[in-house]
Amino acid sequence: MAAAKKREARKLLGRTAWITLEGGFAARQCVVADISSAGARILLDDTNPLTGRFRLAFARDARTGRTCRVVWRRGKSAGIKFVR
Repeated sequence: MAAAKKREARKLLGRTAWITLEGGFAARQCVVADISSAGARILLDDTNPLTGRFRLAFARDARTGRTCRVVWRRGKSAGIKFVR
């Protein structure tokens, strides 16, 4: 029997953040609904898919934030994983 995957504790947030695509351009707003040390659930206004890696920051500065990738998507919600 496979070991159960333990999910990290998430903190409810509801805070505005910025998504910046690689290359430091195309910043767009999102809302971070909840967050953990491993990832977050974000809410997007548009349904344009996020592909590849991008940065998520709480300031509109491409030099800040963390690199992420999408691991799931449901409507305007997306689960992201923080990567190195």
